[in-house]
Parts: sequence; structure tokens; C-alpha cells
Amino acid sequence: MTASPSPSQPPPAATRPWSARITAAWQHRGPLALVLLPLSWSYAALGAMRRSLYRLGLCKSYRAPVPVVVVGNVIAGGAGKTPVTLHLVQALQAQGWRPAIISRGYGRENSKEPQALAATPHSDPRLVGDEPLLMAQRSGVPVYVAARRATAAQAVLQAHPDVDVLVCDDGLQHLALARDVEIAVFNAQGIGNGWQLPAGPLREPWPKRLDMVLYAGQPPQHLAATGAATWPLQRSLAPYAVGQDGRRHALADLRDRPVHALAAIAYPQEFFAMLQAQGLQLLRSDALPDHAPLDDPQWLASLGIAASSGPTIAAADAPVLLCTEKDAHKLWRIAPQALAVPLEVAIDPAFGAHVHTLLRQRQAALSLIKKD
Repeated sequence: MTASPSPSQPPPAATRPWSARITAAWQHRGPLALVLLPLSWSYAALGAMRRSLYRLGLCKSYRAPVPVVVVGNVIAGGAGKTPVTLHLVQALQAQGWRPAIISRGYGRENSKEPQALAATPHSDPRLVGDEPLLMAQRSGVPVYVAARRATAAQAVLQAHPDVDVLVCDDGLQHLALARDVEIAVFNAQGIGNGWQLPAGPLREPWPKRLDMVLYAGQPPQHLAATGAATWPLQRSLAPYAVGQDGRRHALADLRDRPVHALAAIAYPQEFFAMLQAQGLQLLRSDALPDHAPLDDPQWLASLGIAASSGPTIAAADAPVLLCTEKDAHKLWRIAPQALAVPLEVAIDPAFGAHVHTLLRQRQAALSLIKKD
């Protein structure tokens, strides 16, 4: 197969998959977005009706006995929620909280099953999802997944009664779970063309009332109208890649090696650009669908990736296979020679202090409700 185009030179629109063409159309109010606009009106009407049902009490929200923080997106696709969730958990622990993480576990095989599952560092990503597995490995706190976040919340509190705050990874639009603090995360694309799905990237109307907003790049438009406290979000790759055996390999040592990079995330071109910014030479880059089946040997063979018997670095003249940390555990099943490059975030320490203050206020309010 021929090498895919350079991340700095995306393929012509006519050769892109439809999903990539639609994502590109979200940045402008061009012909494709205009064609999709009537569908956006229907989507917006259904969303407004659903929100009204909850506001009027016709649909009920589950209120957990501990405060709930939701870290989510107003836009479709990835914006760095998972690293922000991990950062938040560490900040809460530093303030004396005992957090747990709940998630839907998007992309897992059994996502329709009603019961909750505990995600552990050794869970199968096909059963718990890519992000929950990563969070279980990185956070050291209980992580539970369920089709309904309320079910996950109930399960984790029953299994871990010492937990005193829940962090919900994604779920700003999941109104069935009551929340005390809402945090929206934006990538560098901001709100795009400002239209709702599918003509634009918005999952719901913008601006909306929020407690906090984190953003990469420039602040999203109309940010002041949200009433939120805001912080810039610095995202970067770790200066190393991790092998299946846990060994770290400095990216600086790979700069003279050809690299085959792949990413099954919402915005793979960002990953490729970050690798290039580290001075790596991308011989080939494969932008794959989010949550692609990287543990399928035939699927990987179509990308020119052969199965390997162990986590060894390729010969000096052979490409080094690099992937995202989220994709690694599925890929390692077939290609243990792959190296995963973690994504890191940096946020002003005032962010964690502000979350702590809000939670203490909400915790006091919950105590008053219980007394009544």
C-alpha cells in the first residue's frame, strides 16, 4: 500500500472518507454544511424537547448521595476529556477527596447491557472500552462503566462506600444523571461553524450555562455568556513512548528512524502533527475511525502491519510503529512491537482549587437536603 498523505497536507476532499469530509465541513458554513442544515433543525428540536421533559420533571434524573462532576464536550468528537479527567482526579486527591470515575464506555462490545462493570488495569478493552481501561490504569481509583451513568454511579458507591465524589467522563448531555459541577472541554477547533449536528459540531445549543470551560488554542466564541470560570488547556505528547513491557523509549532517540504512525481517535491529524513537532519522520500515517478494531489481524494486515511475537524495537532501517495510548491495548494484542505515546495536559493549579471550592459548597447543600 502507498504511504498516506503527510499530516500537514491532508488529502483532497474528493478522496477523504465521508466522516472526514463532514468533520472538515463543520469548520465552515459551506455547501455540505448547508445541505445538512435541515437535519440539524430536526436534531435541535428533538434535543430541546428532551431537555424540556427533564426541566418539567416528566423525565427523572438520578441524584447520587455524593457530589458529581461531569467532564464533557459541547462538540462532537474528541477534545481531550480523558486526560482532563485524569488530571482532575489527581487534583481532587491532592485536596483530600476520594474520587471514583464513571463512564458509558463508548465503543465497547456490550454497551447495551444494563449492568455495570468495573474497569481494572487488566480488563479487556472490548468489554469496558478504550478510555475506561486507560483511566483504570492511570488513575488508581475505581472506574465503572454502564449504559446508564446512574447505574455505574450506584454500582461504584455500593462497592466502594468510601468514595465521596464521582467524576463522570463525558455526559454533559446525559441528563438522567444529576450533576453538581459541569466542565466543558474544547479542542482547537472551538465551536466550528456554530451549527448543531450534523451540519456543525455542536451537540447542543451554544452558549450554555457551565461551571468551567477548558480550551486548547483560542477561547471558543461567546464564552463570556456561559458564566463559566475558564482556563487554557495545554496539550502535548509525553517525551517518550511506552512499550507493551512497560519500558520507556525517548522520542528523541527515534528521530532518525522512519515512523509508521496510526491513530483511531476523533482527530488523528492532531496526533500526527504532535509527532512531527517532536522531530519524528513520518514515513506513513494512518488516520483511522475512532475506536477502530485494532485487535483484528486481517484489519491490521490491510494496513501493512504484521503480527509480532514480542515487544521488540524494529531493526534500524524498519519503521517504528507508534500509536496513541488509547489505542495501544487493542493493538498490542496483534502487534506487541508497537509503542504508545501518552498525551499530557497542563492546567493552571487554580483549576483544581476552584473545583474543590465548588464541591465543598455542593457537599454542604447535599447535607442540608439529607437533613430535611
